[in-house]
Amino acid sequence: MSRRPSPSPPSSPRPLKRQRLDHLTSDGFKNGVMLAPMVRSGSLPTRLFALKYGATLVWSPEVVDKAILHAERVVDPHTGVISYNGVTKAIFTTHPIEKPFLIYQIGSADPALAVQAAKLVQQDVSGIDLNCGCPKSFSTHAGMGAALLTNPDLLCSILTALRAAMPPEITVSAKIRLLPTQDETLKLVERIVNTGISTLTVHCRTRNMRPREKALIGRMREIVEFVEKMGTGVAVIQNGDCVSREDAIRIRNITGVHSCMIATAAESNPTCFSPDPLPDLIKTFVPSYIRLGRYLDNHFSNTRFCAITFKGANKDVRKAERQNIVQQIHRAKSYDDLNEFVGGLWNGDEEMREIEKSIDSRVNGVLYPLEPVSLRSMQEEAREEAEEGLKNLYIDSKENLEPVTPMGDFWVKEIVSATPLDRENPEPVSTNAPLLPSNERRLSLPALILGEDMPTPSPTPRPRP
Repeated sequence: MSRRPSPSPPSSPRPLKRQRLDHLTSDGFKNGVMLAPMVRSGSLPTRLFALKYGATLVWSPEVVDKAILHAERVVDPHTGVISYNGVTKAIFTTHPIEKPFLIYQIGSADPALAVQAAKLVQQDVSGIDLNCGCPKSFSTHAGMGAALLTNPDLLCSILTALRAAMPPEITVSAKIRLLPTQDETLKLVERIVNTGISTLTVHCRTRNMRPREKALIGRMREIVEFVEKMGTGVAVIQNGDCVSREDAIRIRNITGVHSCMIATAAESNPTCFSPDPLPDLIKTFVPSYIRLGRYLDNHFSNTRFCAITFKGANKDVRKAERQNIVQQIHRAKSYDDLNEFVGGLWNGDEEMREIEKSIDSRVNGVLYPLEPVSLRSMQEEAREEAEEGLKNLYIDSKENLEPVTPMGDFWVKEIVSATPLDRENPEPVSTNAPLLPSNERRLSLPALILGEDMPTPSPTPRPRP
């Protein structure tokens, strides 16, 4: 068995400062719920609405370094929108109101190009994030994204160059995926943290895993504890299968991460950051989104794409009616074609004022403080249940019985690999995550103790004749 790295102490610990609206530090990345970087879906209107409904920070979609180098920065005197325009359309757009909360994600495989790209946008953002986790071919084909996971020397050289080139008020961070083994992941994490970054986001899937496969959040606690022992104050953000503010609290209690990041759920409903997300989007949120998109001069095809993507409970809208609305939006060629849908009301400026009002109401940059559920009280509740007959819960592992044990102040299950039972596990199992064979009996443990439901056992396959 390979020996795990010991966290090396920093040469000079950096003191943490309280977050200011114009200057992020590692503390500004803690105790929050973030909007993940998403191609197309993470455009300016989506980011602004995410901030309105409580996102602590927002990430821009990945922008390749070479692309932004040839862009022209233009400021709209009416709306204040800042556009980095390419030959045919804007490559990146932002607004000054989101600057204190905006992290710009770079796609790069070259330290010099990454620095040039970061310097071009640094006046309009609060942080630079290096994409080291996207497995899509458009990101990995040139050695960027998840390809950097197999080239740690290049990955760390880019981060080191960015930190050296950026002024102190601009944070530098990285977003990675899990490596096949926990040992490999911890070795990479140690090297990344020692580059001087402020924040590390970990998508709890390996490069070969797909969104339909449950995120391996059980591997996060060891990563968080490892980073904290390094003493640098680096914040650790979890990404993968977090769907709401309440879910972020659950994941924090299980893993100990400082914050959580939402991707897919925010793509479907940008109000998911609120304690009370909007349930009906098609007739309320979508018209507002389209109005804001026009006011900000967001490219219509992008606004249309996002509007069609949004989903909600839609309890007051029949399926046929919803399909008709979606088809109407899909057929539209311009904002004018949706005049009837928005009721002829193009008051995007009012939508913008509501967003500004929400952002201005933040205290220390936070709209909804993410107060974790008391771990002690949850443990006490679990113990009360134990006194009623659940004291000795065991997982039958054929030859031996393994108890469900407490970790820190919270009881968690030790089975953390969640690859669907009908599919081969794409990675070796972590030494902290024993995986039971699919045909073993699994007891249904209380969600209160585990923080998540146990998987339903698969029936024993019958032999073929």
